[in-house]
Amino acid sequence: MDALDLARTQFAVTGSLHFLFVVLTLGLAPLVAIMHTRWAMSGKPLHESMTRFWGQIYVINYALGIVTGLVMEFQFGLSWSGLSHYAGDVFGAPLAMETLVAFFLESTFLGLWIFGWGRLPRWAHLACIWLVTLTAYASAFFIMVANSFLQNPAGAVVSGGRMALTDVGALFTNKALVFSFPHVAGAGLFTGGMVLVGASAYRLRRKARETEFFSRSLRTGVVTAAIGVLLTMGFGYAQFAAVPENKFGSHNLLAATGLGFMIEFGQLLGLFVLLVMLPMIRILPRARWTHPILIAITPLPFVLSILGWMAREIGRQPWMIWERLTVADAMSPGLTPGMVTTSLLGFGAVLGLLAVVDYVLIARVVRRGPHALDLGATRDEPRTPAPSY
Repeated sequence: MDALDLARTQFAVTGSLHFLFVVLTLGLAPLVAIMHTRWAMSGKPLHESMTRFWGQIYVINYALGIVTGLVMEFQFGLSWSGLSHYAGDVFGAPLAMETLVAFFLESTFLGLWIFGWGRLPRWAHLACIWLVTLTAYASAFFIMVANSFLQNPAGAVVSGGRMALTDVGALFTNKALVFSFPHVAGAGLFTGGMVLVGASAYRLRRKARETEFFSRSLRTGVVTAAIGVLLTMGFGYAQFAAVPENKFGSHNLLAATGLGFMIEFGQLLGLFVLLVMLPMIRILPRARWTHPILIAITPLPFVLSILGWMAREIGRQPWMIWERLTVADAMSPGLTPGMVTTSLLGFGAVLGLLAVVDYVLIARVVRRGPHALDLGATRDEPRTPAPSY
């Protein structure tokens, strides 16, 4: 492959691996916030344990996801300086806002939530996790603003060989944004819900003694995942009204790869399983024959999320900014295949390792169950299994 194809491959690999962390963060954040709200209002140990258990999984995923996000920032300067030169005044603004939100506000509130356990007043502590959730979705919103500008460069004109922002309102009401952001939010809920479903089904199948804990988690996950997949499909199809006709034409690379067939099939499969399970939601924890099915489809939203991003980006080719800047012109000058290959292998190895570590740490927490947790632990807390609820 030449330098351009290698650079595109590098961005696809790192972007896909990074999004695995992002989509789970978006799914777990509101669920943990709701669990914490139930605990703050009821004071029940069950809700506290659920908050700590799923909150610890959220913190693991967030911490490793932040590192993968740094790699994404490096790539714009390393491989795509042409994009920064041509449209940095427009494209860089939402990215700067995302950086401020994610690396300052979100991280600060999350730190307060993690270390404020038993130190902050109850309602202030609860407010922290809701602010974490709000800033997580604000971060995703600004990323989608930037990406939607690439799909449809609204609110900007070319002046002096560079793009200049002329209408902030048009940038934030881009027709490529109004459906894509809720689509991503739905994908996050689908993913977070399925992680609750898969982990709970695994523990119940192994006859864990925290029966009520994982029964509640399983039911919460099924409902959340069903809502998420409906939002994902609804806003996914609605996006077709906001893209040029030839973006998904039969001659297009996207059609040739068959990604749109695969995505639809996966979404329909997930929707079918969840809709079948919803009427059984009360008996689902005891219906052990369903647990292997639920465990097996847990990776489905992650796979669909990656395919969805690939469809969105491949459908835009050969444009970096639709009908304004080609991918070839956006690439940094002077890059050689050897240079890009080296960075591709390095970035891919680091992000791949982080993904494996994330899976191992989360799997370890799930296998151990809701006891001996680090999140919210006090010095005098016994490191023994929690009682059965």
